[in-house]
Amino acid sequence: MTTDDLVKHLDLVNQVASEYLKGFDASQISNTLDIPRPRVMALLNDWRSMVSNNQAIHARAKEALAGADQHYSSLIRKTYEVIDSADSSANLTAKTTAIKLIADIESKRLEMLQKAGLLDNKEIAEQIIEMERKHDILIKILKDIASSHPEIREEIMKRLSEIQTEVIVIDND
Repeated sequence: MTTDDLVKHLDLVNQVASEYLKGFDASQISNTLDIPRPRVMALLNDWRSMVSNNQAIHARAKEALAGADQHYSSLIRKTYEVIDSADSSANLTAKTTAIKLIADIESKRLEMLQKAGLLDNKEIAEQIIEMERKHDILIKILKDIASSHPEIREEIMKRLSEIQTEVIVIDND
């Protein structure tokens, strides 16, 4: 392998690893980077091997992970801006969608951190408990909105049914 080939290979390994650390699986990376899935798997294995043996690559992976984590935080901040805007304009559908988006983003972030091995079982359990607490709060908010605004009750119920396995009853009081 020539030096140019090695550099190209390492760049490709870095691209694949970066996508993996963002929380994407091998199939998604394959589609995104237009690389056959078996090649993606081989590149991920190369990356894992190099990371365990090379501090410089380990540092780059940590930087990529930190960048992805920062990106998730930025997305969450922007989504809260959407919620504030939806409150101002009384757009309850946008608010409902934004609340669900925050939960999805947090879930993806936790998955990314877990895949990177940065959360031990205790931390994962604590994060799951916190996510469930936030989930319950969000469901209560949506129930309150649906009770107060019967004109969007059906839309909220439809959206909630997409994420809920339990039956949700909203009082018509």
